Amino acid sequence: MTTPTGTSRPSRSYDAVIVGGGHNGLVAAAYLARAGRSVLVLERLDHTGGAAVSTRPFTGVDARLSRYSYLVSLLPRKIVRDLGLDFRVRARTVSSYTPVERGGRPTGLLVGGGERRTRESFARLTGSDREYAAWQRFYAMTGHVAQRVFPTLTEPLPTRDELRRRVDDEAAWRALFEEPVGAAIEEHFADDLVRGVALTDALIGTFADAHDPSLVQNRCFLYHVIGGGTGAWDVPVGGMGALTDALAGAARAAGAVLATGHEAVRIEADGRTAEVTHRSADGEHVSAARHVLVNASPHELAALTGEAPPPPAEGAQLKVNMLLTRLPRLRDPEADPREAFAGTFHIAEGYGQLAAAHTRAAAGELPDAPPSEIYCHSLTDPTILGPDLAAKGMHTLTLFGLHTPARLFARDNDAVRDELLKSTLAQLDAHLAEPLADCLATDADGRPCIEARSPLDLERDLRLPGGNIFHRELSWPHAQEGTGHWGVETGVANVLLCGAGAVRGGGVSGVPGHNAAMAVLDGARA
Repeated sequence: MTTPTGTSRPSRSYDAVIVGGGHNGLVAAAYLARAGRSVLVLERLDHTGGAAVSTRPFTGVDARLSRYSYLVSLLPRKIVRDLGLDFRVRARTVSSYTPVERGGRPTGLLVGGGERRTRESFARLTGSDREYAAWQRFYAMTGHVAQRVFPTLTEPLPTRDELRRRVDDEAAWRALFEEPVGAAIEEHFADDLVRGVALTDALIGTFADAHDPSLVQNRCFLYHVIGGGTGAWDVPVGGMGALTDALAGAARAAGAVLATGHEAVRIEADGRTAEVTHRSADGEHVSAARHVLVNASPHELAALTGEAPPPPAEGAQLKVNMLLTRLPRLRDPEADPREAFAGTFHIAEGYGQLAAAHTRAAAGELPDAPPSEIYCHSLTDPTILGPDLAAKGMHTLTLFGLHTPARLFARDNDAVRDELLKSTLAQLDAHLAEPLADCLATDADGRPCIEARSPLDLERDLRLPGGNIFHRELSWPHAQEGTGHWGVETGVANVLLCGAGAVRGGGVSGVPGHNAAMAVLDGARA
């Protein structure tokens, strides 16, 4: 059997078998093993970590990038403390910078760098203090909701009424839970650019309009503003792989067996006992378990159990990783690249631009002005660069594109991805004083250090259904029909869903892994 160095070989019977060695599966494994349960983690790839990994994607270049997921907000400190993880995050020096041309001159909106500088930036862009005052009111509202909602993520699911009472702000509840978030954004802000910056949190990995009646954009917005009780998005020190390496170490130290190169192909369970059939390079194996925790999508769970699959999922993002010889200069004379790229650098994300991009993509065409956002990990955490690269002033850039649903890539994934990348970078170049291509580093073979991933690439590489980074539409963080006590339950009592598709899943949080482990331990205590 293919097992990591220093782990024992899988035996035939365990208290829990966990299918999938991504961060949520590792969280569950560590909690259960620390509680004295025997645990086997089955991972089909040759490494653990799932989408939360660090890799060196460019040949011969010592830069360790967070290849897929890249920022941390939703990971509760409780999990870090409980599992004794050696893992840290750092705050970015600014929240965001958004370049724009107004009155024929390049300018932009800086959020961060202190209250005075932010207020002055709003005034310079909009001509008054009105939008800054509205910004303060709006994010005071979301901050209040974050303080009330975030602690509930690692508790049994509250009912909708219980969560509403906990929020204890009817205006905030209406704005975030009952009406399309576009209404609240339009009510608070008048400036198109300011509206767009606020809306982007509702669209990360979610293909929706600001006024979508399903409120899928509200759910996305909610998870993006409640993290840590503040909504701050921080940089993982050492890259995202530092987290999953720490989790794997904690699980192994507690006695869990991590078996890489083992692909689960079938789950048979009757509510009390279960068997998981899995294949490796040396054949097919069967492991018995009292509980099976599935750290995979609901679609994969259905395939493993033979149940009817859930509705199709679809991702809607372009992920681009780059390494630069230097940060590019900006056309805005007031903007320092080391500051502008340290936070989220918004491109073509005005409110009207976002609406136009959604309309065009919904019609089956690539957006004329693809919206995206960029940040530079190495400005906050240079440890991901080898000493030689850091000494030369080189930097990483991570770009995340919006409103590019998987359906657009179906005709020719490679060609469409290349076309989209070209037009996305053209939108960035419009705000630079020099072409980005002039700043790209080259690898050992002389190729530019840039890689792009479409939703179909993520489906192929990581088995994300339709390339959806959340596995399916995000759920409200409260109980609904059939969601169970912890939000991880399935139709079979001893089979639990501990991946991003669980209630309160999505993002790098560890919450579904924690909650699935608690469901197992609660059942043992009952």
